[in-house]
Amino acid sequence: MKLSAPLATGLILVSCCPGGQASNVATYISKGNVALSVLMTTCSTIGAIIMTPLLTKLLAGQLVPVDAAGLAISTFQVVLVPTIIGVLANEYFPKFTSKIISITPLIGVILTTLLCASPIGQVAEVLKTQGVQLILPVALLHAAAFALGYLISKLSFGESTSRTISIECGMQSSALGFLLAQKHFTNPLVAVPSAVSVVCMALGGSALAVFWRNRPIPANDKDDFKE
Repeated sequence: MKLSAPLATGLILVSCCPGGQASNVATYISKGNVALSVLMTTCSTIGAIIMTPLLTKLLAGQLVPVDAAGLAISTFQVVLVPTIIGVLANEYFPKFTSKIISITPLIGVILTTLLCASPIGQVAEVLKTQGVQLILPVALLHAAAFALGYLISKLSFGESTSRTISIECGMQSSALGFLLAQKHFTNPLVAVPSAVSVVCMALGGSALAVFWRNRPIPANDKDDFKE
């Protein structure tokens, strides 16, 4: 797509990020398999500690210097530490977690909104000059991920699982990509693709979820998924 090295690096970085938590909500709306969605998000998130730095180094290392060790440490801090804290809190302080569980979904929605808005706000000036040329590459990245996730899954799985895998493939953790770009790359342009990705991912995933919401799962679906 003839992108400059910093923008190409940012696009590679966001494509190497794990599935975003918003994918679980989109899967629920689309009548997919929510349990599978949560499992996939968890596995890709844990795997990202190794795979995101490794893939970014392999794919973008020739464009700009990539600190794989630094990326791994930051991914561990941002992704795995909060997950461990949540699991331990639920295990050792069940009374406390049972009291706050009714409001945590709302908190999650608010925080997700802020995480999506923050990257856009921080690079607003750069987006005015560089954003237009990124819309097509980023949109193609997510569209290809949605399409390939669904079509390849249909070869072996039923409708509900295929929808789930499609959404998991297409909805990346763009906020994580933005954070890593800001912390580990000196050129601010590396963070711009992640900011554009936030919008494309949210719009594409939401539109796909609503589209599938209005298309019921076949009664003879091979996954035997019950609504």
